[in-house]
Amino acid sequence: MSPHLPLLSICDLHVSIAGKEVVRGVSLDIHPGEVHVIMGPNGAGKSTLVQALMGHPDMSILGGSVKFRGKNLLAMKPHERAQAGLFLAFQHPRDIAGVSLRSFLFSAQKMQMAVRNPKAKIISPVQFRDALLAQAAALHLDASFIERDVNKGFSGGERKKAELLQLLTLQPVLALLDETDSGLDLDALRILAEGLKRLRRERAKSRNPLTLLLVTHNPRFLKYLPPDHVHVMVHGKIPEGGGPALARRLERQGFARYVQKTDGLQ
Repeated sequence: MSPHLPLLSICDLHVSIAGKEVVRGVSLDIHPGEVHVIMGPNGAGKSTLVQALMGHPDMSILGGSVKFRGKNLLAMKPHERAQAGLFLAFQHPRDIAGVSLRSFLFSAQKMQMAVRNPKAKIISPVQFRDALLAQAAALHLDASFIERDVNKGFSGGERKKAELLQLLTLQPVLALLDETDSGLDLDALRILAEGLKRLRRERAKSRNPLTLLLVTHNPRFLKYLPPDHVHVMVHGKIPEGGGPALARRLERQGFARYVQKTDGLQ
């Protein structure tokens, strides 16, 4: 795909939950290899936006359009979006009892690769386990971690690392990270950012460089993973965008000025 064309193009998107409009006219273009960050107060519509992009069934599209790799994203089912290269790391990952993390990731990887690259040689379970162990070690995870039930009994930091392990395994084109950094201590935050930067370096010169859309409240995370573009989201709209300097200004000043400007629009 040409780097001059948007990988993801959102135009005047409106989304509701349970009959209430939450995302109210968002437009955003993301190009291959870029890191975009959305920041805003609680209830601004940030999580609703990324979950709607992934096709969450609770989200209703009221209007607007979204194109992913030139195709109508809103016409795709959630599994088709994943197979096309979209990935969502949840803010609160769920438990899956009775299924090991290794088995879960192996099945997911096989299903996605069968669609994305059907001519590729199928990796054996042993080869997959060895590759997964290497990825886990890079995230400072014990070898026994991959044999545990998915998120069962995991700490907050372990759940986020399991999400990153899934991202590293599935190799998406565009990763949507919904407050993946929340609740992490400084060491875990650094490990998470380093894992993402390593994957970006590995894919930088490929036909499909890793592109990121992050939802975060934590400006410190952006010191480890500098963004290309920062967007402020308030009351379902994006009133301002900029570069890394905007994130630093938000850290100092907060969102009060945006909230006051948009209060009359509710």
